[in-house]
Amino acid sequence: MAIPPACRSAPRSSPGQASVELIAVLPLLALLLAALWQLALVGYAEWGVSAAARAAARAEAVGGDPVAAARSHLAGTLRRGVRVDPLAEGAVRVAVRIPTLPGVPGLGHARATGHFEPQS
Repeated sequence: MAIPPACRSAPRSSPGQASVELIAVLPLLALLLAALWQLALVGYAEWGVSAAARAAARAEAVGGDPVAAARSHLAGTLRRGVRVDPLAEGAVRVAVRIPTLPGVPGLGHARATGHFEPQS
């Protein structure tokens, strides 16, 4: 059986089909980029709080001010609401608020513990 000539022709493309498909995908792409950026902000907070905890523990071990040491090792966006709690001799826990993108609900706090043996 032969295929009729009308069925053998190449499919016609709509002139605006690619534009419509791009517009349909853009919100998903924007959501993916926002999620990746928020994940980067979480990593930034975790890294910063870890450095601050080490600095605060070091200051606590030598009799310095652990809060000032923690703040000096944090970037400006993480300094707001930093909390430093002494645990035992030479040990401290530092917590900072995780920064979020506008419109994203709060994600809580990043926490880290540092410990140095007390120095005389």
